[in-house]
Amino acid sequence: MESLKHKKLFLLDMDGTIYLDDHLFDGTLDFLDYIKKIGGKYIFLTNNSSKGVDKYIEKLAKLGITATSDDFLTSVNATIEYLDPKNYNKIYVSGTKSFAKQLSDAGLSVTDRLEDDIDCLCMGNDTELSFQKLEDSCILLGRGVDYVATNPDWVCPTWYGFVPDCGCVCEMLWRATGRRPKFIGKPEPDMVYLAAKKAGFDLGETIIFGDRLYTDIKAGLNAGISTVFVLSGEATLEDLEKSDDKPDFVFKDIKEFYLKLREIRND
Repeated sequence: MESLKHKKLFLLDMDGTIYLDDHLFDGTLDFLDYIKKIGGKYIFLTNNSSKGVDKYIEKLAKLGITATSDDFLTSVNATIEYLDPKNYNKIYVSGTKSFAKQLSDAGLSVTDRLEDDIDCLCMGNDTELSFQKLEDSCILLGRGVDYVATNPDWVCPTWYGFVPDCGCVCEMLWRATGRRPKFIGKPEPDMVYLAAKKAGFDLGETIIFGDRLYTDIKAGLNAGISTVFVLSGEATLEDLEKSDDKPDFVFKDIKEFYLKLREIRND
């Protein structure tokens, strides 16, 4: 626990970690203010590629959190970093219109129509999924195009339970085509490295928070940073017992961690 005194960069998952749908978890605002008070920085790190940072800024504002684009790093950012040097002729985007626009705005050539010159299929968390996209994806995978996906999350939390996320759709396509994608977001360590570089902190000063063991916690383990598992979202203590991905710390929620941090720092 003493090592927590030296943390300055706090990488925070959002869904299931600081809020659920339109409910901000108790203690979140106090925690964010406290990070600034101790000279630290927080970055919201999300695998959700269905909407852009502007929508997250709007959402957080409604929850009482003032944020700018500098406070976020998404799987879309990491995906663009991966795709850009590949110089693909054309990328078929199976995702939301927002996701496709983000790729296009970054200078990538994208389409949502089946064309002969497509050389990459890019999957995202698609809240606008259609059977046409699934069929097009199967055709492209049969052609042998490169296959990239923003994140491997099985589900996305909601107030009533869970809905399928990008990982679920990719699993369905694997059953149909026998092909799996190159996943970009958590648990790959790239987002952690990008966040630390962006914020100007070293990995020893960095700690990641999340409610998923196989993405949030594993990303931290893969990057070699401290990890905090919160029980306010998807995974449970039973999941933790069965998992090989063991976090450094386990807390009921972000408020419990905040209170413990203040206690350790004698604030």
